[in-house]
Amino acid sequence: MAHLTILGTGNMGQAIAAVATKGGHTVQLLGSNDTDTPVSGDVVVLAVPYPVISDVIAQRGEQLAGKIVVDITNPLNFETFNSLVVPADSSAAAEIAAKLPQSRVLKAFNTTFAATLAAGTVGPLTTTVQIAVDDADAKSTLAGIVTSGGLNAIDAGSLTRARELEALGFLQITLAAADKVSWTGGFGMVA
Repeated sequence: MAHLTILGTGNMGQAIAAVATKGGHTVQLLGSNDTDTPVSGDVVVLAVPYPVISDVIAQRGEQLAGKIVVDITNPLNFETFNSLVVPADSSAAAEIAAKLPQSRVLKAFNTTFAATLAAGTVGPLTTTVQIAVDDADAKSTLAGIVTSGGLNAIDAGSLTRARELEALGFLQITLAAADKVSWTGGFGMVA
């Protein structure tokens, strides 16, 4: 079984913790006030808004060396909700990977809402977590955590696919913010 540290105690952090716990994994859930508590998990989930990622890396970068680091962010412009704030040829995950060269960074969970993670379904479909990473072992580890918690995991390709996953997450968020889809709904996948 894996031991996860989830940085962020919001809806997504709690939903991912519940999925991992359901699968028999252990979870350390750390909030913004827990800066003196060291990271203990071998898998670390960055369940914080994109604008604070740089602060998290500045505070905990050394603790993340050698770990699998899961980026769940959607780097959208939170003031306008009309664009992503990373360059068109990059992604939040690529930027994080560049700042954490001793970590195995992957992109996952950003195309699902907390409610669909918690429910385990999107409409009649089992919730699917798309995973993009260059490291096969990291991908296998996260896929095992996801599937043991009752969800589906799909290999979305290398970390370069994070850009497309972030665009898909951005679309889903803007649709929900405009009341065109429910925050308890979203995109489902049939494999």
